[in-house]
Amino acid sequence: MSNQIMLSILIPARHEEFLAKTVENLLENIEAETEIVVVLDGEPSMSPLPEDPRVHVIYVSTPLGQRGATNMAARFATGKYLAKVDAHCAFDKGFDRKMLDMYKVVGDNVTLIPVMRNLWAFDFKCYHCGFKIYQGNTPEKCGQCGKTDRIRKKIMWVGKTNPQSTSYCFDNEPHFQYFEDYKHREPYITDKKEKGYTETMSIQGSFFMCTREKYWELKMGDEAFGSWGSQGIQISMSTWLSGGRVLVNHNTWYAHLFRTKGGTFGFPYPQSGRQVQNAKKHAKKLIYEGGWPKQIYLVSWILERFAPVKGWSGKDISDLKEAEAKISLLK
Repeated sequence: MSNQIMLSILIPARHEEFLAKTVENLLENIEAETEIVVVLDGEPSMSPLPEDPRVHVIYVSTPLGQRGATNMAARFATGKYLAKVDAHCAFDKGFDRKMLDMYKVVGDNVTLIPVMRNLWAFDFKCYHCGFKIYQGNTPEKCGQCGKTDRIRKKIMWVGKTNPQSTSYCFDNEPHFQYFEDYKHREPYITDKKEKGYTETMSIQGSFFMCTREKYWELKMGDEAFGSWGSQGIQISMSTWLSGGRVLVNHNTWYAHLFRTKGGTFGFPYPQSGRQVQNAKKHAKKLIYEGGWPKQIYLVSWILERFAPVKGWSGKDISDLKEAEAKISLLK
């Protein structure tokens, strides 16, 4: 590795069971001049982290929240490019090199993400009868033999090849949406085949990469949104509306663990419905009233670029244009 760090991977982490495995997997698969910056946000790591000169760990006793912890990692990082990554992910071999190589093609005025897979992190296995249960909340007993004393978690850490998520949008709430329909249109089809990358209106939020300069210029870690929520909308719109592009690199992937069942298989940061709604309200205010950093385009412009967009009716777009007409957005 040369002395010049090209990519800094930023990992905000709070009560993350799989943080150590995520860092281990990164170390196994990075091939470029890459460092990893972990911020332990109010809690120590649940298991020892690998000791490696490429890994830097910051502990803060008072929680900053996910965006605040990411910003702290960004301030410490030394890379030309920054990639925010959730603390429960797996990675393609050489994904960092493949992402950096894509920037040589598309230029730096781009927020870039890999193909997203779903992470098969673990199974529960009964060591009495061998019965296995797919990842989720801890079972009270074995579903086959009924015993309770020898059910153990077996780490799998596999990026599943189906689905392969590469297109996202948001509706007029605004609420995150998978945008599968766009994958069957032009220019997506030709771009994927001939260029190896495609445009996406929005992103999912568990991974995004940009230059250090753009991260700060466009307030990618804007804490006005709160700790969590609407991050994909925030990142993508800050990029698109300031004259950049949001692209998916089809030459590589990462896999994200979706924890949707609550209990022992839920979100690690404390959150409330009010917090999520506040983030959504803040995003909606910016969509309808302007205020994206360095904005030179209208939100209706991006909707027309990807039209028709899931969750936006003709009336919704008319209402948006009416709101845009009342404010001075273009500079």
